[in-house]
Amino acid sequence: MLEDHSTPIVHAEIWYHVGSKNERRGRTGFAHLFEHMMFKGSKNVEAEGHPSYISSVGGQSNAYTNEDSTVFWQTFPAQYLPLVLWLEADRMASLRIEEKVFQTEREVVKEERRMRFENQPYGQLNEIIYGHAFTVHPYKHPTIGSMTDLEAASIDDVRDFFRTYYVPDNATLVLVGDFDTKEATELVTQQFGRIPKSARPVPRDIPKEPPQTKERRVQIEENWPLPAVVVAYHITYDGHPDSYPLHIASKVLSDGQSSRIYRKLVYEKRIALAAYGGGNIIEDPNLFFAVAIVQPGRTPAEAIDALIAELDRLKAEPISAGELQQAKNQFARDYILGRESNKDKASQLGHAVVIHNDIKTADGEFDIFANMTASDVQRVARTYFTPENRLVMTIMPKGSKPGGEER
Repeated sequence: MLEDHSTPIVHAEIWYHVGSKNERRGRTGFAHLFEHMMFKGSKNVEAEGHPSYISSVGGQSNAYTNEDSTVFWQTFPAQYLPLVLWLEADRMASLRIEEKVFQTEREVVKEERRMRFENQPYGQLNEIIYGHAFTVHPYKHPTIGSMTDLEAASIDDVRDFFRTYYVPDNATLVLVGDFDTKEATELVTQQFGRIPKSARPVPRDIPKEPPQTKERRVQIEENWPLPAVVVAYHITYDGHPDSYPLHIASKVLSDGQSSRIYRKLVYEKRIALAAYGGGNIIEDPNLFFAVAIVQPGRTPAEAIDALIAELDRLKAEPISAGELQQAKNQFARDYILGRESNKDKASQLGHAVVIHNDIKTADGEFDIFANMTASDVQRVARTYFTPENRLVMTIMPKGSKPGGEER
């Protein structure tokens, strides 16, 4: 809890420590499905009643799901804190999971998958990258799940997922705004204290990805207009000492049109129409990858060589003082803007507690970034951007010749 009496507003978040990485093979998409199901009514609240109550008092509410967590949030006038806590406790204790609603929401999610991913050029690129980069870790599958798994899901599967993960033992409540901590604590105890703990421990048996020991090269075809190439490396987890210089490397390589990758491949060499990338630094070890959409008349091999050259350059020579300072300035900007509102502050606190398991990191990372050196960035580049740790992918338009020309 963090009191902030500058405005008569409170922001509340419930973090459930469950995301797509907690899903079993063949049962993907459940965490995202529950992002929808949690608004479909509980014992004392009708379907869509939760957001309706919040909006009726002048507030806002929504939710999001990622690989590691599912977060439900609401911003509202401070005097309605008892109402919001009651609403959250009611759906934690007694969510209604009915066959008709489940069938409807499953179709909504399937349509979302079609619209956002399957019907968009390059919409499934990240899914393809992760599907090839990981062999056993659940980061292999996308948060939205596969169409096959969504179609195969049963109401019993869904109810079991709720009983396993949407329990007090797996939830973190974050409050920021205009309240008294002692009074708010009493309200929280009153509403959530009545919910029994889970009868079984929340499972944390997530398979660890084995180290990659040699470079992997993959070429596939997709129904895309132009070739895409990917160079990816396995990296460490959020909060590891190496994660901070990897963030700096991300900004230098791929943050905006002045970044190294974009400038080299798009402006200078004109190999690519677009180029981007960076480190996906989250709870478990993940990926640092760079992508280029190949310019007509140029070859995927040229784009791959150019991407690898830029990544290798980080190993061969320190970044300049100007690049380092620019990256630090960008981080400082993001850090300050990311803590302006009650919602921003709550998100930082929730992330620190749930993902880092250390509330001090909510404010303690600024000095770490401020003290980063060029040699820190060079060190992590040499550690992770090695040939044996590299995945190289070429995704060709269907019907293309291997060299990149269409038949």
